[in-house]
Amino acid sequence: QLRRQARERREYLQRRAKEQQQQRQRERRESLKRALDENRLLPTELRHEALALQKELEFDFQAPGETGDSQDDEYRWAGLEPPKVMVTTSRDPSARLRLFAKELCLLLPGARRMNRGRAELGALVAACRAAGVTDLLVLHETRGRPDGLTVSHLPHGPTAHFTLSGAVLRQEVGGLGGAPLAAPHLLLLRLDSTLGKRVGTILKHLFPVPRPDSRRVVTFANEDDVILVRNHVYRRRGRTVELEEVGPRFQLRPYLIRLGTLEQGDAADVEWRWHPYTATAPKRRLLSAT
Repeated sequence: QLRRQARERREYLQRRAKEQQQQRQRERRESLKRALDENRLLPTELRHEALALQKELEFDFQAPGETGDSQDDEYRWAGLEPPKVMVTTSRDPSARLRLFAKELCLLLPGARRMNRGRAELGALVAACRAAGVTDLLVLHETRGRPDGLTVSHLPHGPTAHFTLSGAVLRQEVGGLGGAPLAAPHLLLLRLDSTLGKRVGTILKHLFPVPRPDSRRVVTFANEDDVILVRNHVYRRRGRTVELEEVGPRFQLRPYLIRLGTLEQGDAADVEWRWHPYTATAPKRRLLSAT
């Protein structure tokens, strides 16, 4: 089993490297095509291979329905089967963190909660792989307040780290009935940059494909690089629609994405890291294109 996992990991890394190489080559061809169409000087880095790229342009076409963007290798089979999500906490969790983990399982249809106990990360990830779990979520806290969420996609990654704030439980929202268990429709608002699409891909594949008649909506709305997470149900009454929040409610802010799984730690390659202390930090919008 260990040899099989090592072989699958090598094959995954090879596919990922080939995919990135093809994406870079596609970007160079598009840069050359724009320069030729606009009748301007070629970029300096393309002048030595302009003839070869121009020959490739003759056979470069886009199939119908193809976006031309690089597809994430980790999620190429996502959607064929419902995801299996496991939710756990840091060691010795408080009562509020255990309750928040339980309500997070209500937010994610089909998710299961596991008591952490004294299990180490390596044994935890190995057990999830053996059980066919697709995503492992770990909640963290500081002095009884949930303040961190780690999403690790199995079996090879990626692993996204978020700061979590403003957690409001279902009973604190008020005026609620039973918890809706149907798979929700998803709204990803203002997650249109390259990083925003990557974060949106990680979050949306935690949910199964909903039925067309589902009356539940989960929203991930970006506001100044903070993702607001809201859970609603709606009812149609004639020509009007009544919207009711059912909770839980919280905010997420990504700060690190690694290409490996959770137990690899610093050994995994860093895909993106948040750098707050830069001169352009107040002007940047990382998750949205505008």
